[in-house]
Amino acid sequence: MANRYLSVGQVAERSGLPVSTLHFYERKGLIASQRNSANHRIYHREVLRRVSVIKVAQGAGIPLAEIARALSTLPAHAVPDTADWARISEVWHDDLTRRIERLTAFRDKMTLCIGCGCLSMKRCPLVNANDRLAAQGPGPRLL
Repeated sequence: MANRYLSVGQVAERSGLPVSTLHFYERKGLIASQRNSANHRIYHREVLRRVSVIKVAQGAGIPLAEIARALSTLPAHAVPDTADWARISEVWHDDLTRRIERLTAFRDKMTLCIGCGCLSMKRCPLVNANDRLAAQGPGPRLL
């Protein structure tokens, strides 16, 4: 049993996460534990790979709900293989590409603000991106 399972403290130590985060992940269905005869949580060793994927995905800005959906397609207590990880990567690829495009556009629009100084909630292309009247030029407009 000692070789197949890790205590919550061991998982925390090896993953660099607090125990409370592991409990949170478990409540969210991202990882699963069992109880030993002393009623302590124990985890299959494979949970370390799942925790690694969760940490990397969160770092990329993928929401926990999306991470949970992806992990739910993996085998429960087996080490996921290359095909499993490739499938998850493919699902996230398009979403990450869209996020990168949106962030790049946001970054580029922010550079306009450096010289603008308008501090206007009405005219700002970042705050008021869909302002149709702004296309008609500066000055007041009747609605």
